[in-house]
Amino acid sequence: MLDSADAVAQRGAAIIAADAAAGVGARGGYRVAFSGGRTPWTMLKALRGMDVPWSVVDVLQVDERIAPDGDPDRNLTHLQESLDRAAGVRVHAMPVTLPDPASAAATYAATLRDLAGSPPVLDLVHLGLGPDGHTASLIPGDPVLDVTDADVGVTGLYQGRRRITLTYPAINRARRILWIVTGRDKTEMLRRLLDGDRSIPAGRVGRERAIVVADREAAGQ
Repeated sequence: MLDSADAVAQRGAAIIAADAAAGVGARGGYRVAFSGGRTPWTMLKALRGMDVPWSVVDVLQVDERIAPDGDPDRNLTHLQESLDRAAGVRVHAMPVTLPDPASAAATYAATLRDLAGSPPVLDLVHLGLGPDGHTASLIPGDPVLDVTDADVGVTGLYQGRRRITLTYPAINRARRILWIVTGRDKTEMLRRLLDGDRSIPAGRVGRERAIVVADREAAGQ
């Protein structure tokens, strides 16, 4: 637990930088998937100033809204802005502008296999936590929660947009999961996440290789 959202962002960046160095040393490359959110964009800006071997790092998306390129709703827009000074960074965008969302999901699943094997094993998946208990775009009550035979799925309408998201199989296969949680509106759901409450979507993410970095507001202190 840290004092502020900025401190959480800095700690998250340091964890990823160290993990990337270890991953490259062990496997010659590193595959990391990022979620969206205000604190994560601060984390990524901090990360680009750290000693990260970007030439052998593949950056993927955990989820994305189905919206036009450049739309402020797109996680990709902020991801590219946050990493724009990182030399040689390779960002693999979810192809949400394809006419058929199911085809877009299948295309991204193939990208995962090309980069991370079959079945794909990502080195690190960064997750956030919503006030309703969602993570990635694994949304309460959505059929995507029950997808077990695909690594990428399509959601129904949520906050005005359909989305493409990594599913539980892809997330739970990762070598490490990094939760970044800030803000007092997350207090109840953070408690339930830490209690292993599987009635919320976030609670169904594997715990064995997970680390949670949160601020005092999210922790209710």
